[in-house]
Amino acid sequence: MEFSIDHLGIAVKSLAAAKSIYEKLGLNVSPEATVDHEKVRLVMVPVGESRLELLEATSDDSPIARYIAKRGEGLHHICMRVPDLVNVVAKLKSEGVRLVSNEIKTGAGGHRYVFVHPQSTSGVLLELVEDSHGHRS
Repeated sequence: MEFSIDHLGIAVKSLAAAKSIYEKLGLNVSPEATVDHEKVRLVMVPVGESRLELLEATSDDSPIARYIAKRGEGLHHICMRVPDLVNVVAKLKSEGVRLVSNEIKTGAGGHRYVFVHPQSTSGVLLELVEDSHGHRS
């Protein structure tokens, strides 16, 4: 079973302000996407084999708004691609790993994901996303 880093999620107050440095570096920034159920707007910035995901809250009660209020802007989560999300989640649950939600959700671009709670990962919010036939979600 091969795992790889899909992206690093970065909480920002303003997508327009945050993405400008990457554009100035000559990197391609994706069009903005919104994930309504997460109350977030985002862009992806491909960097080598991985990406940066810039996340802006669309509501004061979104997880990103709460994160920024508590910790400020910065690294929010690490996302790993896994080949079989359903089996990985079942294994983690059977071993007592705490998940943020026991439900696998669907995000921007239709990818399936789940978050592992920081209490189970030495303080890091870990997102697991399903690798669909070796392609990035």
